[in-house]
Amino acid sequence: MNTPTKIAGFAVGLVAVFGAAVGVGSAVGPVGPASAEDSAEAGRAPSGGHGDGGHDAATPAPAASAELPGGLQVTEDGYTFSLAAPTAPAGPATPVAFEIQGPDGRPVTAYETDHDVDLHLVAVRRDLTGYQHVHPELGADGVWRAPLALDPGSWRLYADFTAAADGENRVLGADLAVPGSYEPESLPAPSAVAEVDGYTVVLTGELAPGSESELTLSVSRDGVPVTDLQPYLGAYGHLVALRDGDLAYLHVHPAGHGAAAPAPGPHIPFVTTAPSAGTYRLFLDFRHGDAVHTAAFTVRAGEHSAGEHSAGADEEH
Repeated sequence: MNTPTKIAGFAVGLVAVFGAAVGVGSAVGPVGPASAEDSAEAGRAPSGGHGDGGHDAATPAPAASAELPGGLQVTEDGYTFSLAAPTAPAGPATPVAFEIQGPDGRPVTAYETDHDVDLHLVAVRRDLTGYQHVHPELGADGVWRAPLALDPGSWRLYADFTAAADGENRVLGADLAVPGSYEPESLPAPSAVAEVDGYTVVLTGELAPGSESELTLSVSRDGVPVTDLQPYLGAYGHLVALRDGDLAYLHVHPAGHGAAAPAPGPHIPFVTTAPSAGTYRLFLDFRHGDAVHTAAFTVRAGEHSAGEHSAGADEEH
């Protein structure tokens, strides 16, 4: 075969291959950066159980689109948790400042009140020690400010808020480094009994991965059930659950409303959903004697350890 004929044959082959490639590309869709609209739609996964992601019955959402737990993202739906500084000095009352920036890049100044306040700030060291739940003050400049008791280490801060612009509750998380020498502490073993400030708190119920779980915290002091708990954040207790490892923040809601609202102790019921099996740290804030007390528990979701401990605790108390 002469050279012109070889070239012609080679060109025909390229055309055939190119045509086949175009056909495959049309079948599987474009490869490369998606449009801004597509990217926004693909990345939309509100935390905290709000909405269904916009999927209709004819096109069910794939498993990968399941909503993320709260606190894993610093930015969601255009809202950003922006710390004034990525580091802070250790101290018993270190000032911390931050903004919640809206989709327009400006500080958000209008919020919906939730559990008596406009924004909850939760701080915890990454070894799940040093837990604090505070309520910062919002300045006219759109900056939130609050003092925190910080030991050296890496801290995770959570801003739990509902912007008035869309009424959606969000929990955003950001890391704060506190310089200094420290040794991470081991997570306490799972237990359904916690002692704090002379109070005994017993946890009844189990975390079931992927389904709603009912948890009850029962408070006693010196062996006597506490029946005169004081309201705290619009309820008789406030519970925060964090997943060990990535520190995902679970939304926990008080159970019972209206006529079914719980009595002021000794039992405080909650409902929550653990997104996966694993180990979680639970922090209960309750008010009694004009002071807020925090009881902490280690719980494993997907195992019967909590129920077993609860049964033993009920026999002892």
